[in-house]
Amino acid sequence: ILQTTTTQNAKTVVAGLLRLIVEMCIRASVCVFPTERCKDSNGQVYFVNHSKKTTQWEDPRTQTLPNDDSLPEGWEMCCTRKGVRFFVEQNTRKTTFCDPRTGKYSITKSLQMMYEVSFRWKQAHFRSRCQSCAVSGHVNIMVSRQTLFEDSFHQIMDLNPQDLRKKPNITFLGEPGLDHGGLTREWFFLLSHDVFNPSYCLFEYAGKSNYSLTISPASTIYPDNLSCFCFVGRFIAMAAFHGRFITSGFSLPLYKCMLQKKLTIKDLESVDPVFYNSLIWIRDNNIEECGLDLCFSVDIEVLGQIITHDLKPDGSNVSVNEDNKEEYIRLIAEWQFFKGMDEQIKAFLKGFSEVVPLPWLQYFDAKDLEMMLCGVQEVDLDDWQRNTVYRIYTRNSKQIIWFWKFVKEADNEVRLQLLQFVTGTKRLPLGGFAELIGSSGPHKFCIQKVGKHTQLPRSQTCSNTLDLPPYKSYMQLKKKLLFAMEETEGFGKK
Repeated sequence: ILQTTTTQNAKTVVAGLLRLIVEMCIRASVCVFPTERCKDSNGQVYFVNHSKKTTQWEDPRTQTLPNDDSLPEGWEMCCTRKGVRFFVEQNTRKTTFCDPRTGKYSITKSLQMMYEVSFRWKQAHFRSRCQSCAVSGHVNIMVSRQTLFEDSFHQIMDLNPQDLRKKPNITFLGEPGLDHGGLTREWFFLLSHDVFNPSYCLFEYAGKSNYSLTISPASTIYPDNLSCFCFVGRFIAMAAFHGRFITSGFSLPLYKCMLQKKLTIKDLESVDPVFYNSLIWIRDNNIEECGLDLCFSVDIEVLGQIITHDLKPDGSNVSVNEDNKEEYIRLIAEWQFFKGMDEQIKAFLKGFSEVVPLPWLQYFDAKDLEMMLCGVQEVDLDDWQRNTVYRIYTRNSKQIIWFWKFVKEADNEVRLQLLQFVTGTKRLPLGGFAELIGSSGPHKFCIQKVGKHTQLPRSQTCSNTLDLPPYKSYMQLKKKLLFAMEETEGFGKK
């Protein structure tokens, strides 16, 4: 180059080539910086610059290239886990792949759409909103396990909704231990179990073979049922705001109400496919020729009593015919979604929006919303083993071999029970065990050698840690572990 061009031109060409090489190395994930990729004890990746003797979380390959202009005021550049740059406008919390300096996208339009529709992107966008609106300090909630619902109801409803954006600090009466995150997870799990238990009559299963939940008409037996649903709305919003899981999912129509999306007759198929097919048959056939005798009313059973509800004024005296059957299908579908529980739904949404404004959910669909609230419930044994760390024990210790034998032989329900004993919840994040969270951030499932073989296992739910004594046999380990899981509620948890 120096022989065929001027010195200035050579410098320009060389600089361009160096810049091209750096970009190619970034795309090839080859680090040209004097850095080493390492992992801390929790498995989180960080980078060591040996020449500067510094460490950092961000991959230097994804940082700004040489000679890049500084970002406009109020903008921040971040990176996805795969090293793709995106930009955040701090005032509006708007997130985009478009570089505000150049107007160009850090990835192609097709890839941008792929990222933007992904659940992880939507969840990250929601979490950034929650973090930017979080209130400093703690909100103290003191409850008894025997009166969990009542205690939680009174305290949450007595608080200013903004205080529910503070970090929860849970105390179970009569139990030692500080809440470093594990008790909070357990509180969300146990209270959601109580709230959604059909025997409480607030919610019921959406269908005979559909275990998703919808609001129960029997909830009207409570004089203050609207306050109950406002409380449930606040509680669910707290779970979403603080990134905690609940035990059960809602029916599709209720999710769509939370997302402020219009319901269609097609949505009825997910709730009651038999009833949906019967309405489609009415729509597609001449009901007068078939001699079908229908009127604009519906019978419903509430606490053992049959109640007739008119779909329109004096509906029980209005027959359905070919001319008005479309109106009948629309009205009975609307009824079937929520069975006249409009005021209860409004109370639920009011409570939810007091903590989390409904527009914050705009990027989610019903499936995404359920994933964010409920997580994953099926346990992958290989994923669990792959993302477990050991202290004092090694993966070849006989107690660890016995532990995994116990887990392998257990059914999914026992595995979930073990998961709840150690982590405080039966739910997993979308990424499985690799993305378990402790009180101070990411924290993998851990088994450590603690105590004597005569003692029971203990759990530290704040750090997803199982304290496993050095048992003498497989049967002893199995017996002690099962007893601890089933009989020691609240025992040894932190």
